[in-house]
Amino acid sequence: MFTGIVEEIGRITAVEPSGDGVRLTVEGPKAVSDAAHGDSISVSGVCLTVVDQGDEWFTADVMKQTLDMSTLAGVEAGRAVNLERATAAHGRLGGHIVQGHIDGTGDVLEVRPGAQWRVLRIGLPSELAPLVVDKGSIAVDGVSLTVSGASPAPAAATTDGAWFEVSLIPETLSATTLGALEPGDRVNLETDILARHVQRLLAFAPAAPAAPASPAATAAPTEGGSE
Repeated sequence: MFTGIVEEIGRITAVEPSGDGVRLTVEGPKAVSDAAHGDSISVSGVCLTVVDQGDEWFTADVMKQTLDMSTLAGVEAGRAVNLERATAAHGRLGGHIVQGHIDGTGDVLEVRPGAQWRVLRIGLPSELAPLVVDKGSIAVDGVSLTVSGASPAPAAATTDGAWFEVSLIPETLSATTLGALEPGDRVNLETDILARHVQRLLAFAPAAPAAPASPAATAAPTEGGSE
């Protein structure tokens, strides 16, 4: 479990094939400062397990499903990544509850600079759009952010072209990889776990019973005429 508060920007130093997945070596002195075999570390939003480590690096296996779902597909040595160790039970929840189980990826559509901040507009898959709400929480490449704008719900049953916006303060721009994003870049997305649970519960909710017909509608028709 993570909070989306990035502890350092690390760097992938090696990518080795491992079956239908890959084994990554990641440089991150702070991330491994107290890590042990089997610990979880968030790598740009993807929860990975430490399988080996040194003083300033660790290795982790990434299975095919994770590669298919994330920006780690096709990753090469040299890529900068956001790193966060799993939060301690007695620690502060500085961001929001982040599992490191991403829902998919989005594309940066627009970068709007401000006086002291930057606004990113990010497109997202249609199935994720209902889970993103203005002023709600979302993790982008493992960074806990507050949604500052979201595309309106369409009248039709499709949400193609859905997007959301986040506003990045100077600290976020300098302390994470988000400061280097440009239009066309792809990012990992993890929606709010509470929203996902509500969506799942509603999917299993029994359908509302049909309203009973009125007596007038069910009465047998009578033939007209006089006696």
